[in-house]
Amino acid sequence: MSVDDRYFDGLFAGNDDPWAFRERWYEKRKRAITLAALPRPRYRAIFEPGCANGELSAELAGRCDRLLCCDTADAAVRLARTRLSLFDHAEVRQSRLPGDWPEEKFDLIVFSEIGYYLDRDDLTAVAQRMGQSLAADGQVLACHWRPPIDDCPLNARQVHDLLHEHLHLPRLVLHQEADFILEVWSREPRSVAALEGLR
Repeated sequence: MSVDDRYFDGLFAGNDDPWAFRERWYEKRKRAITLAALPRPRYRAIFEPGCANGELSAELAGRCDRLLCCDTADAAVRLARTRLSLFDHAEVRQSRLPGDWPEEKFDLIVFSEIGYYLDRDDLTAVAQRMGQSLAADGQVLACHWRPPIDDCPLNARQVHDLLHEHLHLPRLVLHQEADFILEVWSREPRSVAALEGLR
């Protein structure tokens, strides 16, 4: 069973940064690696499900023409809307996946630190919706904490294996450390250098 909304509501009760995104060097560094791993300097439309309080979202907003974020926790949605209030092209919705998946097309979906909260069936449904939502040159970036998390249905490796199985896309980036794994899949299989005519 996917993790219940009450779990996330409890995390945000009286705490506007439950994972210390703003304070921990680990989180700041991971955001920098995430942004550096994106194969393009700019995107037309980015979707970030599970945006929490919007720290990564604010960085993504500077890399796109339209940003759609969502979270299932009411407090997270309020915090992310405040964090993104300076970006006219950013929108935050309250949504629970996979049922509330948006109808729009995106050339980047950022799926960060959310997959292991879903059970296998829900994650499979999300992966299928990702494929349906990607533009012709679309990309998916996934990043997840590798150590086990209590009460989560899946671990990072299971999440990334399932995404790779169901996306049916070439993998452009694989970055793995003791703490996290980050991968990028793309409908455009050429590398950054190849696209610039260097190969």
